[in-house]
Amino acid sequence: MVAYRCFFCGKDISEEQLRKRIRCPYCGSKIIYKPRQVAKKIKAI
Repeated sequence: MVAYRCFFCGKDISEEQLRKRIRCPYCGSKIIYKPRQVAKKIKAI
């Protein structure tokens, strides 16, 4: 499941909520982005 986030209110939006229209269901903003995964660094022993 892909999770998106609203740029203005910062709430998470599911992919199912975006199928109807590309707007935040909470504040109505059109700017929605997919947050990046943070890569973990592992030290070699």
